[in-house]
Amino acid sequence: MTNLSQPRMPGGVLVAHPLALDASRRLDERHQRALSRYYLAAGADGLAVGVHTTQFAVHDPARGLYAPVLGLAAETVQAEAGRPVALVAGVMGPTRQAVDEAEIARALGYHLALVASVGTDDEDEDALMDRIRAVGDVLPVFAFYLQPKVGGRLLSARFWRRIADLEQVWAVKLAPFDRYQTAAAVTQLLAAGRRDLALYTGNDDHFIADLMTPWPGPGGQTRYLAGGLLGQWAIWTRTAVLLWRRIQTWRGDAPEPGETHALLKENVIWTLANQALFDADHDFRGSIAGLHEILRRQGLMAGRWCLNPHEDVSPGQLAAIDAIREAYPELADDEFVAEHLDQWLH
Repeated sequence: MTNLSQPRMPGGVLVAHPLALDASRRLDERHQRALSRYYLAAGADGLAVGVHTTQFAVHDPARGLYAPVLGLAAETVQAEAGRPVALVAGVMGPTRQAVDEAEIARALGYHLALVASVGTDDEDEDALMDRIRAVGDVLPVFAFYLQPKVGGRLLSARFWRRIADLEQVWAVKLAPFDRYQTAAAVTQLLAAGRRDLALYTGNDDHFIADLMTPWPGPGGQTRYLAGGLLGQWAIWTRTAVLLWRRIQTWRGDAPEPGETHALLKENVIWTLANQALFDADHDFRGSIAGLHEILRRQGLMAGRWCLNPHEDVSPGQLAAIDAIREAYPELADDEFVAEHLDQWLH
């Protein structure tokens, strides 16, 4: 049985890892390793691989990409990090597939399995709980509330209360992109009273405010989220790490005067940035390609190709990204990347 008194998840910046491809849409191992090195050098506390930002198509057995992509990230972390870094493996599909993927991830040295609900619309919440238990018998579970527009589904408040009662669940990513659903889920998760259960925001459109919120729990107690697991943090990661450190300081006993105002203002700026990068105006169709475009411009990817040849930026999205870059140049970490890029690409 798991020791519930043991802290088991780091707080902070967990990066949803993209997939680097060449012009033939094959795995580009050189740039894939460079991405992992970038996130480590930027100070990320963990990497999540095989998740939406990696493209769910990597789970297609016919492509043969799941184990190689997870393996590249794990090898890079294990050989080069020099510090504890959480490795989170996205698993999906029917229960048998999800369990098989968790076994692959465990063999590669991953610490948790992020269990996505993609493709489970025909299953009720009892079946989802059984699936999570089955995966949890292989690896501790990072439960995942994914927004419906990118393959997730709405889940009841009761579901999250039941999740909190599962000892196999060590963490939860809350990414419904909905204030009502987020608040309901957090309330139920905190009601269980588990101090060892780490809660992370996955709401890329509102993450600063999520991280600044003292969420109300039982008995009048409040609790902050442990950090974020975000696709948004796959780019401009050094900026994200420095921002997280500011939020940590703000949570302390003596925040800098005016810092509350500054952080809330930045929450709006990051929402506007995410609107462009994730292509919210077109139901997130260009969300992955938008991130790829930034990484391409920085030299961390050779192009913005996706596994699906029809997946690319939407009309007007590049102009929207350019407008954000021009209006808020402080968001980017271009100088940091340029300084180290040759080293990461070696």
